[in-house]
Amino acid sequence: MHGTKSIQRALLCATLLVILAIGTMTSAFAQEKVRPEVGKPLQAAQDMMKANKFKEALAKVREADAVSAKTPYETYMVESMRGSAAIGAKDLDTAIKSFESVINSGKAPAVSQIKIVESLATMHYGNRDYTNAIKWGARFYKDGGNNPQIRTLMIQAYFQNGDFAASAKESLADIEVDEKAGRAPNEEKLLLLANSYLRQKNNTGYIATIEKLLNYYPKKSLWADVISRLQKKPGFSDRLALDVFRLQLMTGNLSATNDYMEMAQLAIQAGYLAEAKKVVDEGFSNGALGKGAEADRHKRLRELAEKRIVEAKKNEASELAEANAAKDGNALVRIGYGMVAAGKAAQGIDLIEAGIKKGGLKRPEDARLYLGMAYIQAGQKAKGIPILKSIRGYEGGVGDIANLWALYAQKSA
Repeated sequence: MHGTKSIQRALLCATLLVILAIGTMTSAFAQEKVRPEVGKPLQAAQDMMKANKFKEALAKVREADAVSAKTPYETYMVESMRGSAAIGAKDLDTAIKSFESVINSGKAPAVSQIKIVESLATMHYGNRDYTNAIKWGARFYKDGGNNPQIRTLMIQAYFQNGDFAASAKESLADIEVDEKAGRAPNEEKLLLLANSYLRQKNNTGYIATIEKLLNYYPKKSLWADVISRLQKKPGFSDRLALDVFRLQLMTGNLSATNDYMEMAQLAIQAGYLAEAKKVVDEGFSNGALGKGAEADRHKRLRELAEKRIVEAKKNEASELAEANAAKDGNALVRIGYGMVAAGKAAQGIDLIEAGIKKGGLKRPEDARLYLGMAYIQAGQKAKGIPILKSIRGYEGGVGDIANLWALYAQKSA
């Protein structure tokens, strides 16, 4: 990534040197002696720059430069004007050469010098000379500069130079400073960090950074990416496939016909019949289902879900009685979340909590995940988010699922 927005802004700042040169040239002539044969074409170049005739100005600067036996100050003035005109003419090579000469002369006033150093860092980056962009960026801060865009430019230069470890280290340092100060980290810097981790094949660091982006700058495309990568994490359990689909549906990233079919089938198999029906209905509503060569198959799936719901209602009382009589709370948790999905949030939450309290659960962390999800779906984020955030460090990916639910809940209306 090139960070084009920041670089464009920085290049615009560089053009201010044109104004700086024009505004100070007259007083500079008065401060030290410049011979007429040098000063006259430089004055003409200044007038041409005021009229935005930068190429013509460069030609006049060359006239001044052709004068023999120039004094060091005359050379300084020639290179100052040439650099300013070259920026206006978008001739970065010439501008860089001239302004490096200006800095090396030692004659630039302090207020001008730091602006020139800043522009050199920017121009070197624009010229894809990332090593020198880093060098002049470091010089800018050493000389007392404080433009945060140059800091971002340097980190981008590390990235473009292939030093992904350095770009990650520097990005992370800035992000941590912002977070400790209670500020939202710069979005561009977060993206730099994410891409630096990606280039290092550090999936854990990448996902952690994307989660920060989701927290500060949530976007549908980011949700799609982090959910996709979640399934590729080492040790991620297949048992959470339905939960992955739930995340995709919740974040607006469930769109493929096969995904709607698979999610509905998994929900039916797990006993979440009302949820399956809702998924199928949404697929028909948005056109993902009910069309094409497999339209009849889609209709049969909807009919199956409806049939299973009717059958389940007949056995609802006996199933609940068996769950209450069981030695463990597994069935209560499953039935409870099914009720939440069916729109009976309060009753469902009570059953999940009863199942957790009874104990003997095959996977206690899964039960707490469903309890947290249930509270979120019931609109009780203040209760659901702390539960979800407490589910950390568990193998199989349940902690990751919980964390993403919490992130979404925090940012949703």
